[in-house]
Amino acid sequence: MHLEFLVEDLSGKKALEILVKKIIDKNHTWNIHSYKGIGRIPPGMKDVNDPKKRMLLTQLPKLLNGYGKTFAGYPKTYQAVVIVITDLDNRVFEDYICELKEVLEKCSKKPKTEFCLAIEEGEAWFLGDLNAIRKAYPNVKVRIISNYKNDSICGTWEKLADAVYLGGSQKLKKMGWPYTGQAKCEWAKKIAPHIDVNANQSESFQVFRDGIRNLAGIVA
Repeated sequence: MHLEFLVEDLSGKKALEILVKKIIDKNHTWNIHSYKGIGRIPPGMKDVNDPKKRMLLTQLPKLLNGYGKTFAGYPKTYQAVVIVITDLDNRVFEDYICELKEVLEKCSKKPKTEFCLAIEEGEAWFLGDLNAIRKAYPNVKVRIISNYKNDSICGTWEKLADAVYLGGSQKLKKMGWPYTGQAKCEWAKKIAPHIDVNANQSESFQVFRDGIRNLAGIVA
C-alpha cells in the first residue's frame, strides 16, 4: 500500500513524519505533503494555480483530480490512497465531511481517498497522551491540561501553549503567526516521539490510526 498524506501546515507534517512510522510498518510507502494553511474550497471547484494560494482546501480539487489521473495509470495490483487531514476547528463535522466528499465526487477520475479530521485541532492528538507531553516538557503546567476533555472544542492549541510555552498563548498571539507556527513545529518534534499510538486517548487520533491500519491490512 502507498499513502499520500495531505496536511494543512508544516507542524502537521512534522508530527506525521514521526507518528506514521509507529502506526504502519516498513512494508508500506508514503509521502507527506504540507500546505500553507487550510484555505477554502474554491467556488465551482476551479483549479487555483496561484503559488501564493498554496493552501490545502484551495488546492484540493486540483490535487484530487491529479491523483485520480495518476492512480488510474497504476497496475491494478498497486494499491494507493490519498489521506486528507485537516482540523475541524469550529465547523460542523457532518457538513464539513460532506463538503470534502463533494470535491472528490466531482473529480473526473476519483482516487481512493480518506478524510481525517483532528477535533478540534492537531494539538488534540498531543493532548491525547499527557504522558508524552510530560516527557517532552518536564516543566509542563500540569494543572492546565489535567482537566482537558479529549477532542473538546476549547481552544486546543492555546491550552497546550499555556501549559508548555513561556508566556503562553497570549504571548504567541501578540508575536504573530510565524512564531506560533514555529512553536507548533517544536511541539510536534518534541512530543510526537513520546506518543504511544496504541494508548492515545484522542478519539479523532484513534479514527486516524485505525483507518490507515485498516487500509494497510494491519490487524490490531
